[in-house]
Amino acid sequence: MNNAADLCLFKRQGAYIPRVAAVHDLCGYGKCSLGVAIPVLSAAGCDVCPVPTSLFSAHTRFPTFYMHDTTDMLAGYLDAWVEEGIVLDAVYSGFLGAPEQVGAIQRLYREHPGALRVVDPVMGDGGMRYPTYTPELCEAMAALVDGADLLTPNLTEASILTGIPYRGQDVDEAFVRENVDALVDMGAKVVVVKGIVHEGEDVIRNYVAGANVAFEEVSGELLPYMLHGTGDLYCSGLLAAVMAGRSLRDAVEFAGSFVRDAMQITCEQPDFEVRGVSFETQLGKVAALLG
Repeated sequence: MNNAADLCLFKRQGAYIPRVAAVHDLCGYGKCSLGVAIPVLSAAGCDVCPVPTSLFSAHTRFPTFYMHDTTDMLAGYLDAWVEEGIVLDAVYSGFLGAPEQVGAIQRLYREHPGALRVVDPVMGDGGMRYPTYTPELCEAMAALVDGADLLTPNLTEASILTGIPYRGQDVDEAFVRENVDALVDMGAKVVVVKGIVHEGEDVIRNYVAGANVAFEEVSGELLPYMLHGTGDLYCSGLLAAVMAGRSLRDAVEFAGSFVRDAMQITCEQPDFEVRGVSFETQLGKVAALLG
């Protein structure tokens, strides 16, 4: 059994710049998804190759938004990558626009069998599915658990994937272990469960475990407000640290502190409740991961 502090999911080789396919949506306003993944992973010295799963005028916390589903273009898009002989070091997926898009991710897995598989199953929060997520799409997302090198659900998403009833954010370790065990049984190799909060505490807890990784809590400061896009920023920061060659434990700790620092900057901005988490001035911390 490995400890998270001893486990590196990616070995950085000298001056080589790893190539990461980021399979997410793109929002015109409201920082999340590709708008977060591209700059954060780029700051970590990665060549980010976007695969847009849908285009939004703004994120789904806004009462009015336009969505364009990109499913029909994905086959031709990836065909062109094959023609160019593109080689990927990681495939990082997040918000999807349709059940058929799971097939595009699985195609990337087949065509790049050595690539790290990172799945952020962006489906909901607070016990509720996001409005564009149908039962069919949620069921399709579950297929990405099998073989995921790194899976990063919150408790809502863990519930949707496993069928274990959601019990809120204030749960004990035994319940988290139950969810992790179920996800490992579904085929995930390493799971990071995000956002456990006990009433009356100013601590947010994340848990990391896996088939061959010991169960461990990594906690940080809980701020007294919530922001849209923090899940995307967390997973992008986590992957940035992984791709920089940091241990899993260090990556989980970095992601939590990176999100906290960005949230503190965000609350000083106008309309901060909806505009998305302001991470831009913190990107130097990501670049510093490269040492």
